[in-house]
Amino acid sequence: MRIALVDSGLGLLAASAALRRLRPDADLVLSTDPGGMPWGPRSTESITARALGCARAAAAEEPDALVVACNTASVHALPALRAEFEPAVPVIGTVPAVKPAATTAGPFAVWATPATTGSPYQRRLIEEFAHGVPAVEVPCHGLAEAVERADEAAVAAAVKAAAALTPRETAAVVLGCTHYELVSARIRDHIREATGRAVTLFGSAEAVAAQALRRIGRPAAPDAPARGGLRFFADGRPAELPRAALAYAEGRFLRGPGATP
Repeated sequence: MRIALVDSGLGLLAASAALRRLRPDADLVLSTDPGGMPWGPRSTESITARALGCARAAAAEEPDALVVACNTASVHALPALRAEFEPAVPVIGTVPAVKPAATTAGPFAVWATPATTGSPYQRRLIEEFAHGVPAVEVPCHGLAEAVERADEAAVAAAVKAAAALTPRETAAVVLGCTHYELVSARIRDHIREATGRAVTLFGSAEAVAAQALRRIGRPAAPDAPARGGLRFFADGRPAELPRAALAYAEGRFLRGPGATP
């Protein structure tokens, strides 16, 4: 079994680690676009072209499924990716966890990139699933880029600024960018500081990993032999897992024992 994941950068680590936990025997192919990251400010045409480039590099490895581990690419490029690869290869997109946040908590916030915040897509999700639950959109300026660089100071500054925009009554936060899941503990701490209360965070990695397995008809098997391989592509070419990835627990987990930042 081989599953490919695409994203502009390290945001795909969260879903990759979730897949590794569910199926330690699965080969994973990670395809990124560091030369074009971030995708958020780009046009739909540019995002689609770059996502297709990443997907084609991964498709050469003959995966059983392709995960679009990026909210931005899922909004803009999913139709083109499905047109090219399905039905031969199922394509799984990433949707912000607005629905579970709205149904299991009180007032919630959606943290997202400035390009996604206020977008018709995100507004439609909130309107469809919030059902009157108070929701606020919070732009996280520079957070994805700081996570990509594993720049601790910049991550802290971006999280602190977003936490300050999060209302005190917020009970849950939707992490509307896959990069944010890599720093979820820091986000939780800063929001507690800003609002004076603990909040529940909702990411998408676990749900996306489970959906990928469902689409290929393979059950979760966390006790399977840990023999799955890892292939990494950057700008369409084979590469080593970036050093910045090892700053995160997900990256170290995927790299295996002995990995150090």
